[in-house]
Amino acid sequence: MGLKAGIIGLPNAGKSTIFNALTQSGIPAESYPFCTIDPNVGIVNVPDFRLYKLADIFNPEKITPTTMEFLDIAGLVKGASHGEGLGNQFLSHIRDVDAVIHVVRLFEDENVSHVEGSLDPIRDIEIVETELLLRDIASVDKRMEKLIKTSRIGDKESNIDLAVMEIILPKMNDGIMVHDIKLEKDQRRRIYQMALLTAKPTLYVANVDEDEILTENRGENILKLSTFAEKRGNAAIRLCGNLEAEIAPLPDKEKPAFLLEYNLPEIGLDKLIHASYSLLGLETFFTGGDRQVRAWTIKKNTSAPCAAGEIHTDMERGFIKAEVYSCDELISAGSELALREAGKIRQEGKNYTIQDGDVIFFKFNV
Repeated sequence: MGLKAGIIGLPNAGKSTIFNALTQSGIPAESYPFCTIDPNVGIVNVPDFRLYKLADIFNPEKITPTTMEFLDIAGLVKGASHGEGLGNQFLSHIRDVDAVIHVVRLFEDENVSHVEGSLDPIRDIEIVETELLLRDIASVDKRMEKLIKTSRIGDKESNIDLAVMEIILPKMNDGIMVHDIKLEKDQRRRIYQMALLTAKPTLYVANVDEDEILTENRGENILKLSTFAEKRGNAAIRLCGNLEAEIAPLPDKEKPAFLLEYNLPEIGLDKLIHASYSLLGLETFFTGGDRQVRAWTIKKNTSAPCAAGEIHTDMERGFIKAEVYSCDELISAGSELALREAGKIRQEGKNYTIQDGDVIFFKFNV
């Protein structure tokens, strides 16, 4: 499975700059609103040093990392839920994503206008999220009208769905995002099919000045954003879009020197990818051999047969057992043979829950 994340925010927040650095796609990042109309789409490899450590051991013909898909969605403005700034079109693009990457402008640049005239992260977040919420309220209202009609003729499922709508609508009218409303698992499942915009997990990305990154000087606005995200139970990271745009095109061999020169612990975009990856509770397992070493994405708490199904449905259907060992153990041992001789390769059955970093050989019969 993969992750599709939509990059949203106000116009001129730096969304396209960050997307361009992520995907190396060369899309325009202009200093005027709505330079992005249709969403730009890019596939990005999830950086994982373990994959290449495994490749050093297996010496495969091919190395295949797991990937994520990012959508650069045009800036949203006040009134977007009523069509302002092509808002209806832009909001619809968010429905298909699994997670939302909300870029918040925290950089000063006299050459790039701020649509609200000043920096205020909480105000900017609330402008965008209010538009998402208004669109969702309209969707729930419309859904309830249909459910009321079908429930009157005795449809039991409609009655259950209507009860869920009656729980969430008053809270939405109070400004609570659907993702933050406490619901039972079955209730959450019933609203999933509606693809509500505010039901998606959110990562806030503070796009800061280069000086703030290089000097580790956390200003008042970044502290406001961090506190806001923490209260909401969401994650927040900071990066400098312009700096990442400088790092991204460099050859991989030159990037460590760049990071060292600017005293940066890691590439900000790697941090963004990993934060997005964990946002949906995803983890990685590996398969390895002389033909290919590959990383696979699964949800946490996935069973061995379901993980096998990510490779091929026949493997899940005919699952027998799995040979499993830890990636870290293999790297430490230096070879699969040494690991086997140490008795650290386990045989696991259908009830085994995959752990992040497992290296697995599935046995099946169909």
